[in-house]
Amino acid sequence: MTSANHLSSQVSFEKDAALVSQLLNDLQSEQSALVSADLDTIEQMVDKRVELLQALGAAANARYDALAAAGFEPNEQGMSAWLKKQSSTVLEQAWVSFQQKLVQAKELNRLNGILINKNFQRNQEKLDALNGKSAAPQFYGKNGQTHRADTARGSYSV
Repeated sequence: MTSANHLSSQVSFEKDAALVSQLLNDLQSEQSALVSADLDTIEQMVDKRVELLQALGAAANARYDALAAAGFEPNEQGMSAWLKKQSSTVLEQAWVSFQQKLVQAKELNRLNGILINKNFQRNQEKLDALNGKSAAPQFYGKNGQTHRADTARGSYSV
């Protein structure tokens, strides 16, 4: 078996596509859990996510090893060069679809990060309120010391 045929047998994208589809479903579920503040679901998803990302990494490493063995760069450029040599519309479409799903997963992950940050900020504000800390911004006075915007410079009584 030539190295090109060996690579062809290893590069079907079926496993990769299935893993990315699972990741997309996982990220969408995480987003729903973040919106509804379902902490139990979010906690359960952490271990699953780690396993899923490890499987995706292993699939990418296997693909890159096969590319290197076939004389191509073990990276995305090597993959593109290999695909051009194959002249296979099916493989090219599968690769493009795989790449598009990865872009979707990155975007969902970015959005989930924003939701996590907003939840964190909201929780921090609640903790600050419980601890009696004011959320009013601080300003520097003429003497270089900070003071809160909500402190009055003088008091008026009626």
